[in-house]
Formats: sequence, structure tokens, C-alpha cells
Amino acid sequence: MIAAAHISKRFGIIEAVKDVSVTIKKGEVFGLIGTNGAGKSTFLRMACGVLKPDSGSILIDEKSVYENPAAKSEIFFISDDQYFLPNANPLDMAQFYRNYYSGFDMARFLEMIGKFGLSRRRKINTFSKGMKKQLSVLLGICANTKYMFCDETFDGLDPVMRQAVKSIFAGELAERDFTPVIASHNLRELEDICDSVGILHQGGFLMQKDLEEMKLNIHTIQCVLQNLEDETALMHTIDIIKIEKRGRLSIITARGKKEEIMNKVQSLHPIFAEILPLSLEEIFISETEVVGYDIKKLIF
Repeated sequence: MIAAAHISKRFGIIEAVKDVSVTIKKGEVFGLIGTNGAGKSTFLRMACGVLKPDSGSILIDEKSVYENPAAKSEIFFISDDQYFLPNANPLDMAQFYRNYYSGFDMARFLEMIGKFGLSRRRKINTFSKGMKKQLSVLLGICANTKYMFCDETFDGLDPVMRQAVKSIFAGELAERDFTPVIASHNLRELEDICDSVGILHQGGFLMQKDLEEMKLNIHTIQCVLQNLEDETALMHTIDIIKIEKRGRLSIITARGKKEEIMNKVQSLHPIFAEILPLSLEEIFISETEVVGYDIKKLIF
């Protein structure tokens, strides 16, 4: 488990991360969402022990990571600009990581780069951005660490490779003790893989939510009620996040269980009523609007 408590980090006059507290459960896929400059990379660098927080604490499996080689050996960090040795090829990098990660699986690495169509002896500096991202993921997977921190890992991957990487993550989660933390500026890239998501904005957390819980507890209803009195009554009986009017049609986003919401709507004998499916994007837009932010301007 990763537990950050009131961590902050400043670079000169810039407060990159400020008073962030978050808990990431073991064995879940955690998405860290935010625009460029929101503090995602700084948070990940503190989590893997590259940077020391100015204040607060961040523990992985109840151990501090900074200046702790044993704890760091359980983490593989893929930065947005992943470093490769000068003039190295994939085999050189695999040998390099095998010297540090005792569980590095060389046989599996050679098999996987073959499946991905990557030459083991071609110089990495001749690879495209997407090929470098693929190589970084394969090196990380074959290191067999408990934790993998991915900073904009899907950026540069084509849709086919993006799905291939997600499938690899799903397989690792099913077979071993594995917790990936994936930072991205795009929520759409993560909604089909993450168990929970945290939104960073200007160095601080706006929210952390379990995705399944969110999907079960926020709904959109469109309905036409008999009169204005019924609309007023409905607003006092369900937990409304927002309401839009299009003529007599009311489009209501509300928090609660689907059956309970619909029962309350139906009790008013509406002329028409139905619940609409919500995408993860629409859920987050609704949630962040409640706390005063327009997420469309932050991460889409």
C-alpha cells in the first residue's frame, strides 16, 4: 500500500505539490490525472524515492523509500522521458536492469520484445517515441517489481499498442502482487483500466474516487413532470448535483442508488422518465463542478 500524508514539494517559488494526502491500495490500478504542471511527475518522483518531500511523509508498505535501496528495489519507475544508456540497445538495458532487480526475467523479456516486433540489438536512439514507450513497459514488467509508476506511459502509443499494454497489466494483476500507478493528462486513456482515480490540480488533490463506487452512485435522469410543483418536490427528495432544463424536459444528475432515484421520480407520476448511462468522463465533470472546477478545462 502507498500512503502519502500531507506531502509538499517546492522548487524555488514554485510549489509543485502542496499538502497532498492519498492512499493507494495494494493490487489496484490507480490513475493519477492532471494537466501538465499539475504535480503528477513530482508526486511520482517522491513516491519512488527520487525526491524527498519538503514536508509530510510517503510510505510504501509502511517503509520510507527515500535513501532506502531495499524499498526502491520493489519499484519500477517509467518517467515521461525515460533514460536509456548512451548507444544502448534493448538487450543492453535488460542486462542493466537485471543487475539491479534480482527478479528480472530475461527469458520473458526476450520473448516479449519479439512479440512486440522490437529488435534486441537495434540502437534505442533510433527508436520512435512509441517504440521507446513499449520498451520501457516491457523492461518494467520483466523486472517483476511490486509497484510500477508510469508517467504518461500511454502517450505516444497507437491504439493497438495501448490496448496491448493494458492487457499485459491485467495479466500481471491476475497472476502476482502488482500495483501500477499511471499518471496521465487524459482521463479517457484510463477509464477502462483503473480501479480508482485521483485528480491533481495546481499541486493539490481535488478528489480521489473509487470508479466502481462512482458509477453505482451517480446517475442522470431525463424526465417530464406534470407541473412545477412536482419539480420542486423532486428537488427536495433526491440528492441533485445539477439540473438542466430543455423546455419541459428536465435533465437531472443525482447522487444515490439507481432504483431509489427512479422510485422517487416515478412516485410523482411523470409524463416521461428514464435513466441515461453515464461515461466516466461525465461522472468526473459532475463531481468536479460541485467543488467549483470545470474538469473539461483541466484534463480534456
